[in-house]
Amino acid sequence: MEPKYKRILLKLSGEALAGEKKVGLDYNVITEICKSIKKCADAGVEIGIVVGGGNFWRGRSSGGMDRTRADHIGMLATAMNALAVADVLEALGVVVRVQTAISMQQVAEPYIRNRAMRHLQKGRVVIFGCGTGNPFFSTDTASALRAAEIEADVLLKATMVDGVYDKDPNKYDDAVKYNKLTYTEMLVKGLTVMDATSAALCRDNNIPIIVFDLSRPDNIYDAVMGEEIGTLLEV
Repeated sequence: MEPKYKRILLKLSGEALAGEKKVGLDYNVITEICKSIKKCADAGVEIGIVVGGGNFWRGRSSGGMDRTRADHIGMLATAMNALAVADVLEALGVVVRVQTAISMQQVAEPYIRNRAMRHLQKGRVVIFGCGTGNPFFSTDTASALRAAEIEADVLLKATMVDGVYDKDPNKYDDAVKYNKLTYTEMLVKGLTVMDATSAALCRDNNIPIIVFDLSRPDNIYDAVMGEEIGTLLEV
């Protein structure tokens, strides 16, 4: 069976890497996620990954701290997560490169688009840390930006819910799940799938997004193979 998507950008939330602990890293959880990523790589899929940092730091909850400094701390949190995911993937036999938008050459390559493309073409998984390298931009925006830059066929947004709902399914029993949405519908309905900047980037570059639940890590592989899971957002 051939993968539906040849090149993907996978967005992993920091919270997903913490498992039930909610903070820090749960290596059992990360290992299961990485096993699914390895299945995709073994199927010939070229994989870029953007990781969040919410398991270590949430800038919007930093009280009175200067926003720029709070966002810089968040970028460092994503670098820690990128290195952790890289370590587990390498232990599974996957060739990985970590690239960061903030220079830290002792631990990772600087983000260079052409170099990232070359890694992907050689079958290496590339993990992008530090978001866009700029404050005031979320890691969702970084995901959309990197997806456009590497010419990804799809952006896979792995979350803690199994798709997009009309309201929070954790609070409302009558929440209705959408199987498909356009970007315009998402923005008009005010659905909190991702921020407007991310949605606009994907819409303008015609990149579909699949939002799905990561509590079952094999959903990553299933999405790549074209199975209908989660919610599909497209132009």
